[in-house]
Amino acid sequence: MESLVLTPRLAGLAALVPQHARLADIGTDHGKLPLSLLLSGRIASAIGSDIGAGPLEHAAHNAAEHGVSLSLRLAPGLDAIRPEECDTISVAGMGGQTIAEILAAAPWTARGDHLLLLQPMTKIYELRQWLWEHGYDIQQETICWEERRRYVILSVRGGAACRSRALAQCVCSPALLRAEGAEDYLTWLLSRERHVLDGMQQANVTDAAQLAQQRRLISVLEQAREALI
Repeated sequence: MESLVLTPRLAGLAALVPQHARLADIGTDHGKLPLSLLLSGRIASAIGSDIGAGPLEHAAHNAAEHGVSLSLRLAPGLDAIRPEECDTISVAGMGGQTIAEILAAAPWTARGDHLLLLQPMTKIYELRQWLWEHGYDIQQETICWEERRRYVILSVRGGAACRSRALAQCVCSPALLRAEGAEDYLTWLLSRERHVLDGMQQANVTDAAQLAQQRRLISVLEQAREALI
């Protein structure tokens, strides 16, 4: 029997799922997140959706082994989920652009009726920018460690005013600055962005706009970290 012990990243996500939630887990893969929550009695119901048949077969096998009822859907994003079937949606382990595309294809997520738990692997700045531009409110950000990487989980609801912001203004949010471990995370992020700038300079990148953008990102991060110290 396969263990349903969650990785730190998925455990952090599970901790944010409300009691008695009706969960839709998008990109469910092996189904460990919804299955562990069902087994613990934390949630009332769960749907696991994935674009791949193989992962869903794996999830179905895990559900059968553990004697848990998990509704599984083969579809991209939220295409096979009806709004009334869930009140909480988790989208984890994908790039920020892919998460934005999933939400854009399901405009009902912008109404504010659903809690969205989003864990981008890349392009988190771009995801924040898209969320604000399309009327989603970032209510909380949670920082978690997995191996040597740090991940951020965004707790989001629709129904907010649309706000246009430059990318440099999206390197952090008020919610991130309130998060436990924010100073450490910003220090790590700042080191990463400085490394990117060094690489651009060593590669003799001549795109002035690209270099200026990277310097703006670093400046915003420096100011945000200084405000926390």
